[in-house]
Amino acid sequence: MQLARRTLLASMIASAASPAVLRLARADAPQVTLKLHHFFSAVSSGHNKFLAPWARKVEAESGGRIRIDIFPSMQLGGAPAQLFDQARDGLADIVWAMPASTPGRFARIEAFELPFVPSHRALVNSKAIQDYASANLQDEFREVHPICFSCRDHGVLHANRTIQSVGDLKGLKLHVPNRLAGETVRALGGQGVTAPIPQVPTAIAAHAIDGCLDPWDVVPGLRLHDLLKTHTDFAESSLSTTAFVLAMNKAAYDRLPQELKSVINNNSRQTAAGMAGAMWDLDAAAVADMVRQRGDAVTTLTAEQIAPWRKATEPVIATWLRQMRERKINGGKLVAGARALVAKYANEPEPQPLPEPKIAAQPEQPPQVKAATPKVETPAAAPAAKIAPAAKPVPPKELDIPL
Repeated sequence: MQLARRTLLASMIASAASPAVLRLARADAPQVTLKLHHFFSAVSSGHNKFLAPWARKVEAESGGRIRIDIFPSMQLGGAPAQLFDQARDGLADIVWAMPASTPGRFARIEAFELPFVPSHRALVNSKAIQDYASANLQDEFREVHPICFSCRDHGVLHANRTIQSVGDLKGLKLHVPNRLAGETVRALGGQGVTAPIPQVPTAIAAHAIDGCLDPWDVVPGLRLHDLLKTHTDFAESSLSTTAFVLAMNKAAYDRLPQELKSVINNNSRQTAAGMAGAMWDLDAAAVADMVRQRGDAVTTLTAEQIAPWRKATEPVIATWLRQMRERKINGGKLVAGARALVAKYANEPEPQPLPEPKIAAQPEQPPQVKAATPKVETPAAAPAAKIAPAAKPVPPKELDIPL
């Protein structure tokens, strides 16, 4: 009888303790897992220096209750132009998308992609476009929950011909990142060519294009510095840039408890926009410095030298304003607002790279006295593991670029 009482008591104690163990396990495990989808590679700065740190920050501030799995290179399927719809439809919880992938769909955001409207600094543009979005983009992006808007590094002319004046562009076929960049190149006497960015090196080698109007950050990944030896940059303002949106599925956001919504909110808007802009600027500075050290020619046009370029590209802005009028949108007000916000953030401090981690010096160890050890017979070495031969490189697909 006494044994039965002890057994019953032990059972009751174990039963009382079990919920505490389960509660602890639930607290330790992530309660929400979100899928973040984008088209950049897993080794890109956009992935490693913006999206991954942003996701880890959200996870840490949620106490592990949010987990964000990142899928680069369109690993969840589809094409870059479909990313926005994937967030809208819930195929991904969060996407990093380029609105210009679907020309004309997001008309108001294009104000930042007009020639010489944006600054040459991504941080300035990213902070400016975030404010601009709060005032002007609520309707265009109502189908998702926008986390932040940002602008990529500014467009640089990469070619094998020195480009210092508008006339130097005449007849050149240049890869462009969006439709307004294509209109800008056309206004300057060249021809804009749109194609997937990975095809650019093949197109240059095949002389299908003569160069590109693309940001500094694409140069190392595509090894453009091996193919194109002259680079024309613009001081103060930018010939082109590309806008991005980090967007979340509305239902996925709405399902979060209030305390987790607060974590997302605290890492949204200017916080996230500033992270993206700083990343682009740091990348641009590092790549431009690398290109100069290799001995390539980098020409930076001053504000005075840019004046004829501004004049030549005024028809691009005039055409866009007419297109906006046809859609009952006050484009003039949007452009004026964009320029005012760029001016507002013009004096933002330049982002500084993080210092390299210091390795602490190891304390000096006292000399060791070697003790005599008995001789041990060494067994025969095991045969080396076989290493599979490297796979043969797959030849690039046949170029398919509309000219």
